[in-house]
Amino acid sequence: MKVETQSSILGCLLGTAVGDALGLPAEGMSRQRIARRWKVLQHHLIWNRGMFSDDTEHTLMVATTVLKHRDDPLAFQQALGWKLRWWLVALPAGVGLSTAKAILRLWLGFSASKAGVRSAGNGAAMRSAILGVVFCEDPSKRQDFVKASCRLTHTDARAEESSILVAEAAALAARQASRKEVLETLQPYISSEEMRNHFANLEIALAKESSVISYAEQIGSVNGVTGFAPNTVAVAVYAWLRHRGDFKMTISEVITCGGDTDTTAAIAGGICGAEVDKAGIPKEWINGLCDWPRSVTYIRQVAEAFTHSHPARPFLFWPAIPFRNLIFLTIVLLHGFRRLLPPY
Repeated sequence: MKVETQSSILGCLLGTAVGDALGLPAEGMSRQRIARRWKVLQHHLIWNRGMFSDDTEHTLMVATTVLKHRDDPLAFQQALGWKLRWWLVALPAGVGLSTAKAILRLWLGFSASKAGVRSAGNGAAMRSAILGVVFCEDPSKRQDFVKASCRLTHTDARAEESSILVAEAAALAARQASRKEVLETLQPYISSEEMRNHFANLEIALAKESSVISYAEQIGSVNGVTGFAPNTVAVAVYAWLRHRGDFKMTISEVITCGGDTDTTAAIAGGICGAEVDKAGIPKEWINGLCDWPRSVTYIRQVAEAFTHSHPARPFLFWPAIPFRNLIFLTIVLLHGFRRLLPPY
């Protein structure tokens, strides 16, 4: 694997984690409440530190599964299915309803190719950027692996469309493609009426240099970006193109929109991170990540493993995960109670 590709993988993984952690404390909040509460974007979950949610966890599971099954999307899908099964057993604090249903179907004996449920939620799109970067030079594999990942949990055509667009955008980001090339390349993958309308507005908004909030309003996300994949992906892609090369502005603008802030910021962060790599992500945001056993060190180990033809499995102390999840749930609940107090 080329050195620049490995750098993009690290940037994508760190970008996803940073966006996820920064967006998590604002999840479900309106843009007005976010603006009143935080004047400067930094980690706010606990003592100016941030932790990962399911967006980062799924992305890392996809990355480590690809390490073992780089040439077989079916084997990849089956292996990822087992990772998701045990991930749910560890009682994660946050899991989308559709993803939970699909994993329960896996436990009930449904095959990995038939466990998915009809949903256009964000669960598949949020873990797709890394596939775009890993297979940035191989369009055929990129498509096959993205579809395998998506259909494991989501069967709605709009979920697959959104997942493909995220992966394609990340691949283009890793290759430093021009805006013109990005728009031309993404167009053939747009199939739903919702996404066609979103991208028509996207091109107009880019020409006008509209803010990310303004664009979100144009596509109907007035009260925050919802968990509907076409909306989330359109806003994430717009933020990346509007503030090309500026990771800090991209993430800040996405979170300011409100709504499903952790997932929207994770997707935007994965795409933008693939382009700017680690050097383009603010050091204070990386240093502010405080999680374990999935940590910044673990993320670096995963990225480093892609440089080897026969990589050793990055070490993850999985017995600690349920205890970590309990602590994480407690912190999230305390943070939720904090929202009831001024100045919210």
